[in-house]
Amino acid sequence: MRSSGACVVMVVAAISAAGCATDTVVGQATAAVDSFAPTEENQDPSIRIPGVVITEIAPGQQHVLRTQRVAYPTIPAVGGPHDSQWAACTGVVYAKALRTENAVHSLEHGAVWIAYDPAKVSAQDQATLSARVTDRQYTLMSPVPDMDHPISLQSWGHQLPLDSADDERIDQFIVALRENPYTTPEVGATCSSPLFDRNDPPPYDPTPPGPDAVPMPR
Repeated sequence: MRSSGACVVMVVAAISAAGCATDTVVGQATAAVDSFAPTEENQDPSIRIPGVVITEIAPGQQHVLRTQRVAYPTIPAVGGPHDSQWAACTGVVYAKALRTENAVHSLEHGAVWIAYDPAKVSAQDQATLSARVTDRQYTLMSPVPDMDHPISLQSWGHQLPLDSADDERIDQFIVALRENPYTTPEVGATCSSPLFDRNDPPPYDPTPPGPDAVPMPR
């Protein structure tokens, strides 16, 4: 994960700061992990996950053109303006790095996006990660080169950088935030995207956004 001045707070327990949302982390499908499921009384269980970064995203996100880029403050991004076409997130494991603006739209629908740096994550560990995604609704996985950490999990406004594919917080994050009705901007929106090319998606652009990039709303 790389950051460039986003309004974030790092915490181990739930902490809040004026003008920012809190930051936290999570982990695997056991009774202990099930305790991370959101409820009306505990709407964002991810605040119990050490290392999760929660970023306040302004509401009313706009759609951008296929030729436009957004000046996202982190790599990978966790929300903001995005392409009108969402990346298919019905448990899809992408072999190619895909355009951030499409992936962010999937987050708006309630998906969890597992990103990994292919130069830092072995084929065996990639298989471990893909097992958490394959055919699991509201999840997707793709390579993102040159990340600061080998692995990074994203949901809308939430991020968890990790070093290991065996980290228990991966399952905690998924349970806490996948289709979370309290943190998802478009609750009930589909992850099916028949027109999105899963084999040859719009490519990821590793270059910094230029001065004509769409800014993040404040």
